Amino acid sequence: MIGMNFESFLSILILGLIAAVVLHYAVRYRMLSGFDGFLGKWIAGWIGAWLGSPVLGHWAFRISNVYVIPGIIGAFAAAFAVTASMKAAATATVTVPEKVPAAQFEMRKVS
Repeated sequence: MIGMNFESFLSILILGLIAAVVLHYAVRYRMLSGFDGFLGKWIAGWIGAWLGSPVLGHWAFRISNVYVIPGIIGAFAAAFAVTASMKAAATATVTVPEKVPAAQFEMRKVS
């Protein structure tokens, strides 16, 4: 798959696109809400689909020298893993503000 032809590249690109669309729009599992979050999932899905066959094996049917089932599983796994790790990193770096003592604020009745 390292020296792939253009048809294989397009097949892997479409598998990554399917994974990105399902995770971003159907499931709404997002690290960023705009197009940049979708594009990040698409790139991760492409890499996952590219690594799907070498990691998961060569089984089921293939389209233009790309095994579809391992490719789509790899695309979903990579897109989900990247999104989950980005969400975890964002959660780990969030600082919680200190609580303000309640004595500083006073409630008054407006007449």
